[in-house]
Order: sequence, then structure tokens, then C-alpha cells
Amino acid sequence: MSDINSSFEIDYEQALTLTGFGWFHYRLLALCGLIYANTAIGITVMSFVLPSATCDFRMTSEDKGWLTAAPMLGMVVGSYFWGCLADTKGRRIVLIAALLLDGTVGLISTAAQIFPIFMFLRFINGFAITGAMGICFPYLGEFQPTAYREKILCWMELFWTLGIVVLPCIAWIIIPLPLKFGSPDGGIVFSSWNLFVALCSIPSLLLGLWLLYFPESPKFLIECGEHALALEILKDIYHINTGRDRNECPIGRLKESDRSNTIMETHNRSIRTFNIHDPKHMKILLPEIWEQTKALCSAEFRRNTALACVIQFGITTSYYTLMIWFPELFGRFEEYEKRYPNATVSVCDVSSIVLENVNDTLVDDFCGTEIDTKVYWHTLLLGIACIPTSLWLPLCVHRLGAKFFLIFSLMVAGLVTIGLAYVGNSTQNLILSCIFEALTSMGISTVYCVMVDLFPTNLRVMAAAFSLTFGRCGALLGNLMFGFLVDLNCLVPIVLFSIMLFGSAILCFFLPDTGTTALQ
Repeated sequence: MSDINSSFEIDYEQALTLTGFGWFHYRLLALCGLIYANTAIGITVMSFVLPSATCDFRMTSEDKGWLTAAPMLGMVVGSYFWGCLADTKGRRIVLIAALLLDGTVGLISTAAQIFPIFMFLRFINGFAITGAMGICFPYLGEFQPTAYREKILCWMELFWTLGIVVLPCIAWIIIPLPLKFGSPDGGIVFSSWNLFVALCSIPSLLLGLWLLYFPESPKFLIECGEHALALEILKDIYHINTGRDRNECPIGRLKESDRSNTIMETHNRSIRTFNIHDPKHMKILLPEIWEQTKALCSAEFRRNTALACVIQFGITTSYYTLMIWFPELFGRFEEYEKRYPNATVSVCDVSSIVLENVNDTLVDDFCGTEIDTKVYWHTLLLGIACIPTSLWLPLCVHRLGAKFFLIFSLMVAGLVTIGLAYVGNSTQNLILSCIFEALTSMGISTVYCVMVDLFPTNLRVMAAAFSLTFGRCGALLGNLMFGFLVDLNCLVPIVLFSIMLFGSAILCFFLPDTGTTALQ
């Protein structure tokens, strides 16, 4: 077998099949899955900081809207930046840089005592975490044989659920602690919520260091013209999966990419060898980046790019806004029901507990109120509710198809969002919130899975970044809008979110079928 194959060039899909499927792929799934779980924690950590830090920063609902929007603005700015970098310097190195930046800035933010500074640092966190989120799916997918790719990528949804479950557990343990160092007079105060933010930052640092022990994507290296290095990585994968010697690997030579590589043809060197700090190199790289961006809008990819961007905008606006605000709304329900037992109240009406008109002055009466333990429990139930859908997706995706899961999840989530405006108590609100969380999180993960097959290797991360930018713009607008309207007329954003979900579901009908094609 080895002698026969060594005399022929084989394509990347054949090479992946020959390396086998085993321990290497399980380790890689664990790494990328934990990165994805970590992004869930990084994005939603503000949901517990909002009620906990209300007094320290004297935040109004509008301030909370700005604080939740800051990481989303960072994601808007960072998505395209990291995408360009990953398609020029490589997936692995960019993942490491994004994770280490997120962890470092997260730790620094715990010492911020001024609201604008804290908000700016959370902006940097959003800037960093979007790099990890946008790249981990393409990085994982490019190591998977066609027969396993879609299912493996769908298992990532289970790790997102893990992050959603772990976060309230950490908050439940840390935030109620009677921890408060320093004094406002001294200018430095360190409370339990600061410790909570610090602990949530550490996984990013650990995952960035663990990633040092994993290779660059061989598919990306082939696109860069580095066939020898790609072959060595494939031999390592073969050795890890089979336990056999690297020299027994039945891969002789790898076919060159069918797509032209302008950098390689013109300069006879890999795009990875160019230094982004060198002005001369940047003069070469920027036109290449621009050409890749234009390619996304070319006749070949224009339709897929537009669909991905609009669908991402609709899902992300609804999901990231409500997910971050759910603990805040749970807390308002609990406080209202303490004051008015057995009363029936909607999500929109419950905000009266934080707005009291005293001599025509709006006073935030919610400040100083500890988070009720039911809020932690209800938020934990949101994560637990995602477990059935997280298992259903990878187990049935080959049978039902990714498009079915997208359309089903978004249509039902749209109906549930409308129902949120008509709940009469905290129990009804919790049930609908759990259904919403389970379905929309499954929809978002499925979109990432689909995008791996929609675009070729040289455009895959940039396409993901392009659509993520649209999605984060929606999340930014959604959080700002909800922060301003939650106390005034929260029915408006709820109706808009439901319309966006229905619209995204309809657009999913026009997506091509995926999961059966070879990785381009």
C-alpha cells in the first residue's frame, strides 16, 4: 500500500481518510469544544455582572445596555480582523493569540474601578473572543474526513451547552460570597463579582497554552504551498490514530490545490512567511486580502455570502440579546413576586420594580438587592434545557440534514419569542426561556457547521468572519435597543426579534445542502 501510494499524488480528502479516525480527532474535538464552551462563558459572563455590579458602578438600565453592547462592539470590530489574519498567518497561531488576549484582558478588567474603563476592557474581551469563536469551527473541520465532518462539528453544540451550564454554577458559588476588599473612599474595591470575572478569564489562558501542542491545519498549509509540512502533520496524525510508525503512513505525495495561489506564484513563498509588521510585506498582503474579500462577493459565492450574513444577523440579534438579559429579567420577576405574591405580570410590566417615580425622578430601587438563588437555578435550567437538543443534533443530522435543524429551530424560537410577551408569571417565563435557549443555540451552532462546507479553504475563515461581523452588529444593536426599551416598551424589541427569527428561517430554505461534499 505504501509503495503504491508513494508513486501517486493523492488529494487532501484521500489523505485524511488514510490517516484514520481516532485519538487525535477526539483530542482535537475536546480542545475546540472547550474553546467553544469558553466563548459561551466569555459572551454571557456579563449576564451575572449586570445585577451584581449595579451598585458598584451605579448603573441604570441604559448603562447596562451599553455594558452588554461593549463586547458586541468588540466582536464587530474583531471578526473581520481575525478572519483576515487567520487566512494569512494560519488558524492555530491566531487562535492562540485571541485566547491569550481574552484571558489577559479579562484578568485586568477585574481591577477596573471606573465604569468607562471597565466597559472598554470588556470591549477588548469581545474583540478577542470573536477570534476564537470564528476560527475554532473551520480549524476543527479541516482535520475531519468527509464522512465524519458534519457530525463532529455538530457535537460542538454540546460544548456550548457545557459553557451555559458551567457559568451559573460558578456564579452561584462565587457571587454570593461575602467578599469585599477595600473601600470606595480608597478608590479600590474588590467584590465577589470581580473574583467571578477573574475565574471566568483563566480558561482562555489555559486553552491558549494547550493549543501550542496542536498542529496547524494541513489543508491551510497546502493552500499556502507548504506541502512538505502538511505531509509531516498528516503522518503525525496517522501515528497518533493508529499507533504505527510514521514511516508506515501510506501517503506519498499530496496534490496541489486546484485554486491558484497568487502569493506563491508571484513571490515563490508561503503567505505565512510575510511579516504583518513590515510595511513592504503589508503592501503585498493587503491586495491579497482585498482580493479574497472581493471573492466573497463574486458571482460564485455572492449568494452564499448574502444568505450567511443575513441569517447570522437575524439569529444573533435575538439570541445574544435575550441570553444576556435573561438573568436580569429572572431577578426582576423574583423581586416582583416577593412584593406582590400570586400577582399576574408580564415581562414588560415587571420592570416597574426598578422604576419608581419619586418627585418626577427615576430611582433605581434594584440597587443593593442580592441576586436571588432562584435566578442562579433558573439560569442553570436554561443550560440544562439545551442538553436534549445538543444530543439530537449530532445524532440525527445525517438523517434529517442541517437545513431541517436550522428551519425547525428558528421557526419554533420565533413563536416562543412572541410568547414571552404574554407570560403571566416567572414559571411561564422560565419555560419559554428554556425552549428559546435550547432552539436558538442549536441554530447558531448549525450555522457554523454549514458554513464550513459553503466556502473553500482560502475563503472559509474570512467568510465566517464576514458573516459574524453582521451577526455581532445585530447583537450590538439588540443589546442597546433592549437596554433603552426594557423599562419603557419592551414589546417592541420582542416583536422585532421574533420577526428576525422567522425571516432567518425562511432564508434557510435557500441554503444549499451540505455535509456530503469533499472539503475544498
